[in-house]
Amino acid sequence: MRISILGGTGPEGRGLAVRLAMAGNAVCLGSRDETRAIDVAIELSSSVGIHVIGLDNAAAAKDADVIFLTVPYQAQSELLHSVKDDLAGKIIINVIAPMEFVKNVGAKALDVKAGSAAEECRDIVTDSKVVSAFQNVSAEDLENPDLELDEDVIVCSDDPEAKTLVMDLVKSIEHLRPIDGGGLSNSKYVEQITPLLVNINRIYKIHAGIKITGI
Repeated sequence: MRISILGGTGPEGRGLAVRLAMAGNAVCLGSRDETRAIDVAIELSSSVGIHVIGLDNAAAAKDADVIFLTVPYQAQSELLHSVKDDLAGKIIINVIAPMEFVKNVGAKALDVKAGSAAEECRDIVTDSKVVSAFQNVSAEDLENPDLELDEDVIVCSDDPEAKTLVMDLVKSIEHLRPIDGGGLSNSKYVEQITPLLVNINRIYKIHAGIKITGI
């Protein structure tokens, strides 16, 4: 599967690139700065022993079947509008958790008019199939190929076929388990878990994930 990660030079993008490439996918890192994307791709390919390429966001969006969106929430709208035509008909996996850092408080979830970052994404790229996933998985843990992951990934979407494909993609990453989170509107609750995990991580100095019991 040809996968592009827009905003892929940040921690989450790099981590996903490592795990997805290890699972046998063709992975491209996208960035506003193509040189930066190429440098990070070379770095990951060399340090982890995988093959990853780098392009600017527009070229990366054009050259993929599945698109991961890993930019900060504040950059989502501008990026999606800039590559909208190249996303038509494709599956968009939105990894964004809208939050801000408040002094003496920590990470805090942002209110999103559309309900969630994933729903805002759907409203912009109306010809794409939007799926919400991976918000609660530690970027640092993903990027460490020697670390055994042991957590769940909640997957939300209004498109059953796209959801199934993404859940299979989660399964391809060793020791991750996909959980069907229902429709895209439920992404709001999944996204808001992320700042909670960030705060827990700061308190306990860990990389906390989530696991759903009883399934």
